[in-house]
Amino acid sequence: MVTVRRQQPDEDQARDWQQWLEHLTARVPVRDSHSLERACALAEQCERAGEAAGGHWPYGKGCLTIGLEMADVLADLGADAEALPAAVLYRAVREGQLSLLDVEREFGSSVSTLIEGVLRMAAISASLNPTRKAVLGQQDGQLDNVRKMLLAMVDDVRVALVKLAERTVIIRAVKESDPERQLKVAREIFDIYAPLAHRLGVGQLKWELEDLSFRYLQPGAYKKVARLLDEKRLDREQYIDEVIQSLRGHLERNGIKGAQVYGRAKHIYSIWRKMQKKHLDFGEVYDVRAVRVLVREVRDCYAALGIVHSLWKHVPKEFDDYIASPKENGYQSLHTAVVGPERKMLEVQIRTFDMHEEAELGVCAHWRYKEGSKAGRRSQSYEQRIAWLRQVLEWHEELGDNANTNAMMEELQHGLVSDRVYVFTPDGHVVDLEAGATPVDFAYHIHTEVGHRCRGAKVNGHIVPLNYNLNTGEQVEILTAKEGGPSRDWMTPSLGYVATSSARARIQQWFKRQDRDVHVAQGRAILEREMSRLALDRIDLDQLAPQLNLKTGNDVLAALGAGDLRPGHVVNQAQALLPDDPQQQLEFVPARSKASESGDVTIQGVGNLLTHMAACCRPVPGDPVMGFITQGRGVTVHRADCHNLLAMQGEDPNRVIEVNWGEADRILYPVDIFLRAWDRQGLLRDVIAVLANEKVNVTAVHTQSHTEDNTATMLLTLEIASLGGLGKVLAKMDQIKGVLEVRRYKK
Repeated sequence: MVTVRRQQPDEDQARDWQQWLEHLTARVPVRDSHSLERACALAEQCERAGEAAGGHWPYGKGCLTIGLEMADVLADLGADAEALPAAVLYRAVREGQLSLLDVEREFGSSVSTLIEGVLRMAAISASLNPTRKAVLGQQDGQLDNVRKMLLAMVDDVRVALVKLAERTVIIRAVKESDPERQLKVAREIFDIYAPLAHRLGVGQLKWELEDLSFRYLQPGAYKKVARLLDEKRLDREQYIDEVIQSLRGHLERNGIKGAQVYGRAKHIYSIWRKMQKKHLDFGEVYDVRAVRVLVREVRDCYAALGIVHSLWKHVPKEFDDYIASPKENGYQSLHTAVVGPERKMLEVQIRTFDMHEEAELGVCAHWRYKEGSKAGRRSQSYEQRIAWLRQVLEWHEELGDNANTNAMMEELQHGLVSDRVYVFTPDGHVVDLEAGATPVDFAYHIHTEVGHRCRGAKVNGHIVPLNYNLNTGEQVEILTAKEGGPSRDWMTPSLGYVATSSARARIQQWFKRQDRDVHVAQGRAILEREMSRLALDRIDLDQLAPQLNLKTGNDVLAALGAGDLRPGHVVNQAQALLPDDPQQQLEFVPARSKASESGDVTIQGVGNLLTHMAACCRPVPGDPVMGFITQGRGVTVHRADCHNLLAMQGEDPNRVIEVNWGEADRILYPVDIFLRAWDRQGLLRDVIAVLANEKVNVTAVHTQSHTEDNTATMLLTLEIASLGGLGKVLAKMDQIKGVLEVRRYKK
């Protein structure tokens, strides 16, 4: 469950900020209470001035109230004397009641710079907003805003933490807002700020942001898990108390002094995610019952682990040693699952007190601005925390203002949550890459020119393909040419040469610098080859261009040649413009159908009920949905955020039931493929192996050898689901040794 922090100021308490300040200073040490007191007084003046002018506060709370709540959050994280006043004043500046010049004049440049950095972080939302409206009246491009945000975060991590505190307060405040605003705020926080909190290691905020966002994004699932947790709460608490007493006694008797043992808080989203990922029922989730052990030294962690395993039988597959192999955000702990008393599954986490501080506070445990004996140890960890932000900034500065905005935002989002691999250079230096990275990604990480001139790679001394997926611990050596550039095949996703957005952006930038006439000629050849391979007729590129947000047909060809457009995307758009000609599409005669027996939707706990889609919100597969039992018409399926559903739920909540989308029908279509290749032993075997690897069913094969030119032809009938899938299969077949031609065959 979400743990709400103590002493959150309500509306009345916000007015009496002196009382709030007394509570705060009694709870946590505040180095400069005088500065914080002046900030509260100024925020109060701004709030009263705004109300006198008839202003409307977003989320129903004034700037002082939100400021005090933000300061509460940061105080629990151990914020310094500059971050707290910045938090108190932030909303006043954001709402236009206070200028940055006034802040700088009253509190100094450090506080005003922090607030300015938090304001600039709104560029994240703007870059992801399709309306592309300017933020805070700025007319600069999105890339400039993103650059400013990254610079602010790299120079001062407190900016990110103040923003996280503000988003935490806002997600709490939207409880009384309309569903549309709740969904908007929840989606932004779930996609951007919860992963950012995870990346910075601030567990306290990560769990709360995830749970509260999940509450609005999937209310049905949230309520289900919360209800199950509440139903078992008393029994679980009694069980945990008995485990704690037993374990604490065994630790003391075995010489582990000063250990703390307590029950671990349950986070609704993590439980639901585990249920979905492992296809478990609630009763099968092992860490619903969990305890945490805190000890003084690392050796005590492993000693405590031995005691736990001696008391109860452990589950081998559920043991993780994050002390020896920390997570990418620095998290360290021992996780084990055991069959506890009464043969119930029990999770035990074991860590030192320092590790616990690190897990809960992340970078906040390493304030470079905080005074204390641990300052030297904190600096290195701090730098490691924000290394990812520096990498994003580096490649963006290298590409300049012509960099692809979408690619940069993709890197920004994926870099927050992706797993990492760590490989070595020939000199023994460690290189940090995204999971799934290839030698091409490695080459571009080393240097852009190394990437451009990359022609081969060795992993642990052995030659490997350029689309080889690197693994942690491998040594990588890049083989380069004296000159040249990247291959256009590297931009084809299905071939798997490039996995990172930064490498892809650099390759695109290289092709953009080439002569436009060359791009047009190459794009025409690429398109003609793809259309010929799929047996499609010529299309009017000038008519197609507006569908691709381009002006002319030559622009389409130039974009294809430069690598900005994928051939499959162009073909799919072209298909939409063509008349319904059965010869231009996959024949609409299904070879077989893998259809779910339950239909489009499944009813929670019930089968074979009449269902129909609501006309008011028109849900489509993938939308969060709920069902409403009608009189005589079965169950009407609405989107979970449908206003009509919410109104009917308020009138008669017993008629609202949970529904889920059933497995989508998968229809396969027979397609004839013609292949010509040099005749050799094992040709048919290689072709069938590629098709089997792509999980494509072959219903017919006809082969013929031609002795006059030593070639062989094949006519295969495959079962394909879509044109996009057909293009991918043909690309794979074209890579088979000795293949001269492969295309769709039309009689």
